[in-house]
Amino acid sequence: MNKILLWFNQTGSPPRFDHFAERWSAPSLILAAVLMAVGLYGALLVVPADYKQGDSFRILYIHVPAAWMSMMIFVIMAIQGAIALIWRIKISELLAMASAPIGAVFTAITLISGSVWGKPTWGTWWTWDPRLTSELVLLFLFLAVIGLYNAIEDRRAAGRAACFMAIVGVVNVPIVHFAVTWWNTLHQGQTIRLIGPSKMDSSMLWPLIVLVVATKLWYVGSVLRRARVLNLQQESRKQWALERYGEQP
Repeated sequence: MNKILLWFNQTGSPPRFDHFAERWSAPSLILAAVLMAVGLYGALLVVPADYKQGDSFRILYIHVPAAWMSMMIFVIMAIQGAIALIWRIKISELLAMASAPIGAVFTAITLISGSVWGKPTWGTWWTWDPRLTSELVLLFLFLAVIGLYNAIEDRRAAGRAACFMAIVGVVNVPIVHFAVTWWNTLHQGQTIRLIGPSKMDSSMLWPLIVLVVATKLWYVGSVLRRARVLNLQQESRKQWALERYGEQP
């Protein structure tokens, strides 16, 4: 068997996943915190003010990483949900459900920071702009997945229903991403490119790259911890859990 597939199957085992999550969640969160501190220091104290927007542009260093994470997490949630439904891999279902609250937080940060940034730029806290509206829909979809998962008493049935909703809802992600291209919108076009030249000066770009990496590591550490808790809740009476952690009250 291919080594990657073998690793995937082994890590998908509840006891192996518990060990994997315990081992890697803390280092991911610690490294994320260090990078966040470095990135915020650069964004607030090192990078010069924008010649048009002044210091208000610095909200970009929170807004952009959060916006990218909101879309990325929903895609990951949908992929994990598809794996869970097709191949019946329980850990994929738990990873999808553990991703939903994290994605909802990043989406809320995106909307709040966008409103704060929009007030001095557009003169209003909110406008029903296609990009803003589709991002708000993304938040509602995250909340719907969370609500559906917690509304059904049978955990496996709840997981399957919520995974299906995530798969259906992922069609909104390209709408969020391409809204500024498909429609006339107040929201500015693409300024930062991961591939190819960016419109942003390199002296202002490095803190953003650091914070983008930091948010991804934060997601990895957070989702591993949340999925580990969900895994232990469902496996608490299994032999491996009793041997590792003892009888739970």
